[in-house]
Amino acid sequence: MSRGRSARRPPGGAAGLLPKTALVSGGLLRIAGLGVLINGDSGIGKSESALELISRGYRFVSDDVVEARRTVAGRVLGRSPSLTRHFMEIRGLGIINIKQIFGLRAVILQSPIDLVITLHKWEGSGSSDRLGLKFPEDYVLLGVRIPRLNIPVAPGRNIATLIEAACKVQRLRHKGYHASKEIVRKLERALLRRNRMGVVSREKR
Repeated sequence: MSRGRSARRPPGGAAGLLPKTALVSGGLLRIAGLGVLINGDSGIGKSESALELISRGYRFVSDDVVEARRTVAGRVLGRSPSLTRHFMEIRGLGIINIKQIFGLRAVILQSPIDLVITLHKWEGSGSSDRLGLKFPEDYVLLGVRIPRLNIPVAPGRNIATLIEAACKVQRLRHKGYHASKEIVRKLERALLRRNRMGVVSREKR
């Protein structure tokens, strides 16, 4: 991935052969300037995390199901089905109306889908990339490749905060900044200095 990945349109005339609309499982929010599709296993905490993010001032598009549409420019727009617009299901509370609870500014009719975040159960410390040097394959929707990040979920982890941070990390990556690569460069420079000091020390003996 050079710089940060952004959604990429299908090549050449392939777009004309692909469907232009689709129903996608997941919730869609506008977070830190990005349209974020949050998907994952049922019951993993997608809606609860979305509710927390909305309470922090981010904007709600859809819960559970998203109507996706590919534009002429090759981007994917997402919106809520009209029947469930502004509604969200929260276990223990039932159906709630986001617009009525948080006000008009908490909802938005549609948003481009710029990033996909997949929540999955934590499978042990050895199953994840701790430095963030590896990236999963893009999420392909209506022939458009969209950057995707995987977030492991375990008891005690604040999923909403992790999603919020992931969005800000993605924005920085798009600008060319990678914290993981910076720490690797620092380690390499430190090792190089140590090796040079070792050579000089041996030469003085």
